[in-house]
Amino acid sequence: MQERISFFTHQGKSIMFIDFSHCQPKEILPLLNQIQTTVARHERNSVLIFSDMTGAHIDRAAAQRMKEVLVLDTPFVKRAAWIGVQSIPKAYIDNFKSFSHRELTFFDTREEALDWLARE
Repeated sequence: MQERISFFTHQGKSIMFIDFSHCQPKEILPLLNQIQTTVARHERNSVLIFSDMTGAHIDRAAAQRMKEVLVLDTPFVKRAAWIGVQSIPKAYIDNFKSFSHRELTFFDTREEALDWLARE
C-alpha cells in the first residue's frame, strides 16, 4: 500500500497523493489504515491531500472505515481535493460529508484540484 501514498510538490506546496484508483474494497481498508497513520505524523492543519478515486469500488465496510478516517484526520488536514468520485455511490459521498462534518471538495481534473490545493 505504500506505493499508493506519496508526496510531491505543486506550485511550492507539499501535497499528499492518495491513489485509490481502481482499488477494490479489500485494498481500500489497509490503505485507509496507512493514510490515518501517515496523516497523524504531521502538524495540525498542515496536510494538503489530493485523492484520486477513479474507478474505485467501495463497499459498506470500506465506506464505514473511510468515514472514521475522515473524522480522525480532520485536525491534521488543511485542505483535501478529490477527483474521480463518479464511481462512488452518492449515498456514500453524502454520508462521508455528514459523518465527518468536513467540506469535501471534488474536481473534474487533476490540474484543477492541485491548483486549488496550492492556493492560500
